[in-house]
Amino acid sequence: MGTVHARSLEPLPSSGPDFGALGEEAEFVEVEPEAKQEILENKDVVVQHVHFDGLGRTKDDIIICEIGDVFKAKNLIEVMRKSHEAREKLLRLGIFRQVDVLIDTCQGDDALPNGLDVTFEVTELRRLTGSYNTMVGNNEGSMVLGLKLPNLLGRAEKVTFQFSYGTKETSYGLSFFKPQPGNFERNFSVNLYKVTGQFPWSSLRETDRGISAEYSFPIWKTSHTVKWEGVWRELGCLSRTASFAVRKESGHSLKSSLSHAMVIDSRNSSILPRRGALLKVNQELAGYTGGDVSFLKEDFELQLNKQFIFDSVFSASLWGGMLVPIGDKPSSIADRFYLGGPTSVRGFSMHSIGPQSEGDYLGGEAYWAGGLHLYTPLPFRPGQGGFGELFRTHFFLNAGNLCNLNYGEGPKAHIRKLAECIRWSYGAGIVLRLGNIARLELNYCVPMGVQRGDRICDGVQFGAGIRFL
Repeated sequence: MGTVHARSLEPLPSSGPDFGALGEEAEFVEVEPEAKQEILENKDVVVQHVHFDGLGRTKDDIIICEIGDVFKAKNLIEVMRKSHEAREKLLRLGIFRQVDVLIDTCQGDDALPNGLDVTFEVTELRRLTGSYNTMVGNNEGSMVLGLKLPNLLGRAEKVTFQFSYGTKETSYGLSFFKPQPGNFERNFSVNLYKVTGQFPWSSLRETDRGISAEYSFPIWKTSHTVKWEGVWRELGCLSRTASFAVRKESGHSLKSSLSHAMVIDSRNSSILPRRGALLKVNQELAGYTGGDVSFLKEDFELQLNKQFIFDSVFSASLWGGMLVPIGDKPSSIADRFYLGGPTSVRGFSMHSIGPQSEGDYLGGEAYWAGGLHLYTPLPFRPGQGGFGELFRTHFFLNAGNLCNLNYGEGPKAHIRKLAECIRWSYGAGIVLRLGNIARLELNYCVPMGVQRGDRICDGVQFGAGIRFL
């Protein structure tokens, strides 16, 4: 979308039908390519002016913050590079449909011999835009309709209304987003939403109505998000055969929580990475800002990826988490962890590991899960360099456990409890990467360490999602 154009630093003759009637100056114009290239790359230049064509409702201050580095360029190569970086920053604001860059020699009475003008030709988005798309979650899909008011107040603010209808969840929400001028990674957002979800593994239906405010900011190589959320939750039974333990959880609750998330991500892709690492740590504290739900919740995700010979990739993942109720009230089924399924411990049915009552899975207050994976190209490399590159052969070994802890005991007892009754599985299959949207897996799984009450999927298992163990 758009290009960077650089014209010659030597002005061309102004007369003539095309480039001027050269006449006797023909020998002067035909400069040797190597000499001309040296002039373009090594000549010191000064960016005197930066122009914008096509601005309408966008304010000047938000633009100035994004293009300031262009004036620091010292030669033509730097001017082109910094202009391209500024173009990417402008597109990232989400207020322009197209941005083109034109670099030319400076004209006018104040023009220096080595002066340059940089012009950004922009096309702003319309005041109201709509979208329709499909999304893939963890073993579920949804249709999404959206309306957006981009650049509402002229400084990259955005108001979005979104409706989503999925196989297990229906939601709609209204959000306001505002970035900090000159630092898009620092941004503030407010969300109003209603979400209704069905969880057949627990015979549970949950409806959340809430409001949240969050602030995101970078620190060195880490990204942080601080969030407050207030939500009115309504739990009910999905069927008349729901267990008594689930019926006992039914009713209304009000949760007010503060949370913090830290992410370090050096992977080349979030869907099917070939190299890099991911560390994600989340903390949530509920009850100290109101509501009738009180707990402290911690969880983390670690992933390492290494590319080997023959275009193969080795990947190792580790997840873990713990929920500690505060006060005498037990934890809610809506706040606990769940484990099992094609996106976590393969070979087990969705969220079908751990405590259960009459076939309804109740979740646990502590868990861990780990996985070792080897991804290789398809045998004989069909479609090499084209469509075949989207497929990978997959060999895996997964393990994990989910349980409730007695917090009156010490850490050694907790570790011993988590090390008991480990479920694990191994197998092989095929992975299909759907661009940067999601990935599909078709695996043959052999579940091991099965405990009483676990629901297994022995044999072929299909999975779709964006987050896999």
